Amino acid sequence: MAEITLQTPLTEEMVRNLKLEDTVYINGHIYGIRDATQIRIFDEGVPPPTDLTGTVLLHTAPGVKKLPNGKFEKVCIGTTTSTRMNRFYPPLIKEYGVRAMVGKGGFLQDTVDKMKEYGAVYLAIVGGAAAIETTQIEEIEEVWWEDLMPECLWKFRVKNFGPLIVAIDAHGNSLYKQVKANAAEKMAAMKF
Repeated sequence: MAEITLQTPLTEEMVRNLKLEDTVYINGHIYGIRDATQIRIFDEGVPPPTDLTGTVLLHTAPGVKKLPNGKFEKVCIGTTTSTRMNRFYPPLIKEYGVRAMVGKGGFLQDTVDKMKEYGAVYLAIVGGAAAIETTQIEEIEEVWWEDLMPECLWKFRVKNFGPLIVAIDAHGNSLYKQVKANAAEKMAAMKF
């Protein structure tokens, strides 16, 4: 297990070099995305309003305050569970070049298989860490599709965003699968 700081945008080579349980920090930009944004892209057929090649996406619907100058002030930017958005990650990787997703709860095996095929990782963040996440976001630089508020597409400038754990790597390894297997083994060994 290594501690690695990555500068965005990410390449396929960068993410394929990450190993399960590595600790990662991100500098540069991450993009906030949530259910409504992905539904617009994939179910409604509207292309993303910005290039997502090499991006790190964060499953979030942030709490913000709109300022008189049109910019947004961060109030609380936390992370939501990814599993319910399982179907969107493979096409984000394949069609738009996304390289990493930050969230909680992981993805199902079909998505893990596609991550291995296309070269992407899942970076787990500790639940309840919104206070620290918010401080690691230096600025909300752009917001697209404000009609979906708060599930817009957000561009955040970040510094030392993390710690994030490589919970699913680009080689098909998954901490979630390991935990389930270990739990099943321990349950089988118990005598009731």
